[in-house]
Amino acid sequence: MAQHRVDEAEFSCSVCLDLLKDPVTIPCGHSYCMNCIKTHWDGEENRKIYSCPQCRQTFTARPVLVKNTMLAVLVEELKKTGLQAAPADHCYAGPEDVACDVCTGRQMKAFKSCLVCLASYCEKHLQTHFISSAFETHKLVEPSKKLQENICSRHDEVMKMFCRTDQQSICYLCSVDEHKGHDTVSAAAERTERQRELEVSRQNIQQRIQDREKDVKLLQQEVEAINQSADLTVEHSEKIFTELIHLIQKRSSDVKQQIRSQQETEVSRVKELEEKLEQEITELKRKDAELKQLSHTEDHIQFLHNYPSLSALSESTDSSSINIRPLSYFEDVTAAVSEVRDKLQDILREEWTNISLTVTEVDVLLSDPPEPKTRAGFLKYSCEITLDPNTANTYLLLSEGNRKVRVKPIHMFFSDHPDRLSEMWQVLSRESLTGRCYWEVEWRRGGVCVAVAYKNISRAGRGNESGFGHNDKSWSLDCNNNSYTFRYNNIQTRVSGPRSSRVGVYLDHRAGILSFYSVSETMTLLHRVQTTFTQPLYAGLWVYVHGDTAELIKVK
Repeated sequence: MAQHRVDEAEFSCSVCLDLLKDPVTIPCGHSYCMNCIKTHWDGEENRKIYSCPQCRQTFTARPVLVKNTMLAVLVEELKKTGLQAAPADHCYAGPEDVACDVCTGRQMKAFKSCLVCLASYCEKHLQTHFISSAFETHKLVEPSKKLQENICSRHDEVMKMFCRTDQQSICYLCSVDEHKGHDTVSAAAERTERQRELEVSRQNIQQRIQDREKDVKLLQQEVEAINQSADLTVEHSEKIFTELIHLIQKRSSDVKQQIRSQQETEVSRVKELEEKLEQEITELKRKDAELKQLSHTEDHIQFLHNYPSLSALSESTDSSSINIRPLSYFEDVTAAVSEVRDKLQDILREEWTNISLTVTEVDVLLSDPPEPKTRAGFLKYSCEITLDPNTANTYLLLSEGNRKVRVKPIHMFFSDHPDRLSEMWQVLSRESLTGRCYWEVEWRRGGVCVAVAYKNISRAGRGNESGFGHNDKSWSLDCNNNSYTFRYNNIQTRVSGPRSSRVGVYLDHRAGILSFYSVSETMTLLHRVQTTFTQPLYAGLWVYVHGDTAELIKVK
């Protein structure tokens, strides 16, 4: 069994630094020789406050001292056995540690450094700083190897002042010598000032850390969203192209089947005609043989008797219908298929350009570009939008390539469609809007509601759920000859601005910006929305009065 090793310091009085004599334990838990603690408290009698020499805990009433018999027994045992253990190796100072300046021989690790003494002390030799009142004003800090840096190299004095003019620490003699007339303060005062600045700097740094952590989190979410969107798009694209391939393969199979079927029909027809011709040839050869035999008959009467029956020929197969076109029977089919191929190539070439541009427009910007300031700047984001007939109310007439809408006095007979806006005189665009887009609406007569909406806006009913601007799925600007009114979620906001029959709409879907402008010779901002769009948007028009028109203008 390993022998328990006891350190004598554990049973030493921190006042006399010797083994405890008549040990007593005070309320804070520290133990002293009875005479040592009595003497210490006698010196504090005038102040009527009694403190622990080690932890400095104070007691308003002088504690009653009672001998700690158990501790006394342990001390006596220690004296008898002389059992002392050297400090553990980790208590001694190593090359990287601050050593006690008082220890002789192998030095112990310093427990504290004193900025007044400019010395470092182990726990044992530090006790005098706790016991003697002469050390009460000394400043103890964590062990430091840089205490000599606090000494003025010119005057060999402790530097307790700071020259703000030269931004350096100085001693008292420096302040009356080469730094005379400078803005000097105590090192403590400068520390207090710098501490305030430090706290402000830390607050700023902590705020920036929080901001950057939020940014990092947003970027991580962005990466996840990009990956999910890309994976989903690849999956959908592969599915669509696979469907196209299957469709082409089916059409190829259908054409092949039709060709083979027609081939069989035509070959059968030709074979049938061939058999008839072969039969006719056989019959003609037989007739020719009979006529040849008749021509060799020497009996004139017999010749004349048989000639009428032998000379009569059966009706010949009409060969004028046979029109031989060598190697040109199915060339028209080949040409038709080739034409389809060429058209598909043209479509794919065209649409591939659009697809490629759409892919490259998917950008993740750490900071979105500012909203344009001029119409020319807005036109960089102009997009051609058409109205979707499947969404148009039955009282609306679309024209100009589905860019213009007008209210008719009687409703139009449109086929039923789940996307049709059945009650309000409204219509949505065919194209979905994401990214940065700009378009202009020109209206005539009474007025128009220019809007954007999510695709899942209600299509039926006269309630708020289907009217542009009357729900949380659409944003609208009502325009008439007298005023502008912005609406969202059935909340109205009166808008002031110059009257114009043309309104410009700017959308930055990613940044959540929707702006309406009055467009004339100049552009004037009417209203701007800053929000978060969770779905693609669709441009919308709501015409109020019979005969009123609104048109999505082709801007250049």
